[in-house]
Amino acid sequence: MEKTKIIFATGNEGKMNEIREIMDDFLSKYNIELLSLKDADIHADIVEDGSTFEENAIIKATEIAKLTDCMVLADDSGLEIDYMNGGPGIYSARFLGEDTSYDIKNNYIIDRLSDAKDEERGARFVCVIACAFPDGSVITERGTVCGSISKKLMGENGFGFDPIFYVPEYGCTTAELTPEKKNEISHRGRALKGMMKKLDSYFVNKNDFRKE
Repeated sequence: MEKTKIIFATGNEGKMNEIREIMDDFLSKYNIELLSLKDADIHADIVEDGSTFEENAIIKATEIAKLTDCMVLADDSGLEIDYMNGGPGIYSARFLGEDTSYDIKNNYIIDRLSDAKDEERGARFVCVIACAFPDGSVITERGTVCGSISKKLMGENGFGFDPIFYVPEYGCTTAELTPEKKNEISHRGRALKGMMKKLDSYFVNKNDFRKE
């Protein structure tokens, strides 16, 4: 049986590996091949000029959907820090420049919060997944995980802001969690799980789930 192709609108290999791990059972269940933009040989310069995570995820999904007849998933995610008035937020990927390493970004944030009291160090990871269907319709799902900013980099797992995002209930940063545990509790994991529930209905109900 020919696999159903779904494109995930990212070129980030670390993110793509994480997504495939989270979606593994779902992809197998429906015989789906999940492709990155690189896998699909799609090259697009998308301007993410939305004012929310939802808007940016929808922009990415719908713009890529115009270039293919496949279903397209896209995410927009970021770190919101209370002491920085919710920043970097939707600008997380471009924070201090797109080509700036996360070591530099993370150390900058630690320095920026050097005078912050414990109760001022609250933060949350937010992820919104958008799915654009071939008929032009779009659905979204949001996932959030709350924590705080650590006072130093800790852990070697994960990527991005993981070494400074401290999760109190586990007593460590997300970079210190095993990949399996991180996928279980992460903002992206939660958003993807919610999206997979919706797509379960999509596949089971022959594309009529949005009419319910």
